[in-house]
Amino acid sequence: MGILSKIFGDYNERYLRKLYPVVNQINKLESKFQKFSNDDLRKQTAKFKEIIKKSSDKKDNLKKILNEILPEAFALVRESSKRTLNQRHFDVQILAGIVLHQGKIAEMKTGEGKTLAATLPVYLNALTGKGVHIVTVNDYLAKRDTNWMGPIYHLLGLSCACIVHDKAYLYQPKTVDKNEVTIEMENLIEVPRKKAYEADITYGTNNEFGFDYLRDNMAQSLDEIVQRELHYAIVDEVDSILIDEARTPLIISIPDAESPRLYQLFAKIVTGLKENEDYNIDEKMRAVTLTEKGIEKVEKILGIDIYQEGGIRYVHHLEEALRAQVLFHRDKDYIVKDNQVIIVDEFTGRLMFGRRFSGGLHQALEAKEGVPIQPESRTLATITFQNYFRMYEKLAGMTGTAYTSAEEFSKVYNLDVMIIPTNKPMIRKDLPDKIYKTERGKFKAVIEEVKKRHKNSQPVLVGTVSIEKNELLSKMLEKEGIPHSVLNAKNHEKEAQIIAKAGRKGAVTVATNMAGRGVDIILGGRPEEYSSEEEWEKAHDEVVSLGGLHIIGTERHEARRIDNQLRGRAGRQGDPGSSQFFVSLEDDLMRIFGGDKMRKIMDSLKIPEDQPIENKFISQAIESAQAKMEGYNFDIRKHILEYDEVLNKQRDYIYKKRRKILKEFENKDSKDRPLKKEILKMVENEIRKIVEFHTSDENPDNWRYEEICETMKAIFNPPSDIHSEILKFKTPEKIYSYCVNLAKKAYEEKEKELKDEMGKVEKFILLRTIDTLWMEHLDNMEHLRDSVNLRAYGHKDPLVEYKKEGHRLFHKLLDMIESNVVGMIYKVSLGEKTAERKSAKVLDRSNKDKPGRNDPCPCGSGKKYKHCCWPKYG
Repeated sequence: MGILSKIFGDYNERYLRKLYPVVNQINKLESKFQKFSNDDLRKQTAKFKEIIKKSSDKKDNLKKILNEILPEAFALVRESSKRTLNQRHFDVQILAGIVLHQGKIAEMKTGEGKTLAATLPVYLNALTGKGVHIVTVNDYLAKRDTNWMGPIYHLLGLSCACIVHDKAYLYQPKTVDKNEVTIEMENLIEVPRKKAYEADITYGTNNEFGFDYLRDNMAQSLDEIVQRELHYAIVDEVDSILIDEARTPLIISIPDAESPRLYQLFAKIVTGLKENEDYNIDEKMRAVTLTEKGIEKVEKILGIDIYQEGGIRYVHHLEEALRAQVLFHRDKDYIVKDNQVIIVDEFTGRLMFGRRFSGGLHQALEAKEGVPIQPESRTLATITFQNYFRMYEKLAGMTGTAYTSAEEFSKVYNLDVMIIPTNKPMIRKDLPDKIYKTERGKFKAVIEEVKKRHKNSQPVLVGTVSIEKNELLSKMLEKEGIPHSVLNAKNHEKEAQIIAKAGRKGAVTVATNMAGRGVDIILGGRPEEYSSEEEWEKAHDEVVSLGGLHIIGTERHEARRIDNQLRGRAGRQGDPGSSQFFVSLEDDLMRIFGGDKMRKIMDSLKIPEDQPIENKFISQAIESAQAKMEGYNFDIRKHILEYDEVLNKQRDYIYKKRRKILKEFENKDSKDRPLKKEILKMVENEIRKIVEFHTSDENPDNWRYEEICETMKAIFNPPSDIHSEILKFKTPEKIYSYCVNLAKKAYEEKEKELKDEMGKVEKFILLRTIDTLWMEHLDNMEHLRDSVNLRAYGHKDPLVEYKKEGHRLFHKLLDMIESNVVGMIYKVSLGEKTAERKSAKVLDRSNKDKPGRNDPCPCGSGKKYKHCCWPKYG
């Protein structure tokens, strides 16, 4: 690559060279917009919007138009920034803005003004009206950036908001002057979350955006959905969010405390049900279906209408309990050993330790056998950051340290990394590492170095890899009587204030490596903390003369990016500064990569523990070790992504199906009910499967007419002569058509019974069935992932096995959704029986009329209250 760069030139330089003519064009427009009034600037925004609106909806056209208006839009933002913040975008910030608009990562050194640079592409892309998301690493930065950059957008006529944990704010200045807008925190007003997303520009953290996406896909109506389409996002500190946090998925889950009780309850109930009276077994299909009589019996025992009040969850528990009771047999399908239900492999007869039946069946078997029921934590929804951010139509990022992870950004996110030159030459001195034999010797040397520099009043920032080391160094500095500030990421707002003061004369700050991101360390401190600009300049020049900020790293991180982030705190905007890492052979990185050999060399040379070795070759060896570690971690993240890709396609299908159901239900223009068509199609599919299964034999004399009739009776209430009627048909297609016609008539009867409520019932059953079974499916996929790794011992690729099994499970899920919807839609009732049970439920809960434990249960079961409903309501 080095030889190719010499021949053809560096790719980064060649790419940026193409952008300089655009920067020059923007600079030429500066004088034009200087003459505009504030109203004229806002009118220009309206003009841009009109141009975009007139263009066609095709992406290519939109892209072309945005590129055409880019110079004027960027010049407009620069003018707004000058008037509101008194900050003019540097040429390099404009370069970064173009790179971000093109959907790439802009690597900008610390202090080069990433936050201000982002306003350029944010404004341009917000003109489309589709919304722009700016992703930050914490709530403080989301609020700060909304306040800080809000005046620029407000002056140009765009709305700006932010979402933080449990709250959302809209930028609305309380005082607006002719040429300035205040930027105090007081200019944020609390608004509903949906309103914050409706703003043209929304700041927020990666967690909040991700969790809102998951919650939106659990919504029961369109009104509950807060996010708009995922149009364009700029991820600040992109390496931290898309790489460091990529291995941790977002999960919305609930503890299922009620689950064991329900399994035990239904395990007792099903023992009293009788075959051919309360349920029918289809041994060939290995299926069991409740009859109308069986459902009534269960409802009488529970005292509630399980389809109306208990919901899909009760139905699911009942069905699993019944399957466990009549289809699965001890010492054949499973054994009980050491108080555990262990599956017997039906093909080999071997015990399958660590494997569990899916869909709640295993818990039902545990309840049946009276062994402890393994507690469940139900995953409602989950997604990785990798897959969430790849859903955006256009994605960009910015950070001070992305180039060392350029390969991962390219392969996983299709993002190129472009290094933006600094506004002023970088003059920071990066000194070679000092290597010590022991950690104790290293920390002693760090304290001595801090003492020496503090004596000269030079500001020092000490970076540690953990809170533990952070506090240890703080105690050592206290013993030496050196005043200092301690940061370990416990309070972001306090953190920002301390980091901002870390550049003052004589300041000593001990921070974890992640601390202070998003806030510049200004030599001499912040100008606003001084009474006059002259006073600040004097303090600034004094620190400059002392050599600027000195960075001490107390350990090398396994990722070079983290070390570069720490180094990047010094040398901002052409300031002087220096950095040096202190390393010991006992550090994790050194121990893993050849620290023992170096220890032997130091022992043979009898080098004391507090005497360092400074050698560029050793520093290069450390960087080589870091590169290996980065490659290893990349492989892990890639591996996780490959597995999550399987689930991601399934999740996308389910969420689109949910959204379609919500839209179709609330579509006021539709004359007929689209959900009715959806459910009737499911009914047809279910009947086809049943008929085809029982008429698969070539000889019609062997067709199982009785089973078809029994299954139809379990689904809906057909005429009593169904059996004699279907015997007349000699082709599966005629049997199918006859049964479908009966099912449609039964559906019409159900519509007459439920009247206007039918549409709500259809939506409710579809959504609840999908949600309940999707939760079960997530659990199944998690168990599958744990188990496929064992298949590597059988020379099978676990990923291939996971894809194959996952595909099978997903099709099984879709079949179960259809079966459950069909099985429930005909059984929903809003009649007198339900009203009676509701009144019984109220009676149970009232203190005045509550019966004694030994009195007859008011639900009418004939049992004593303590043996019936008392456990639930008493």
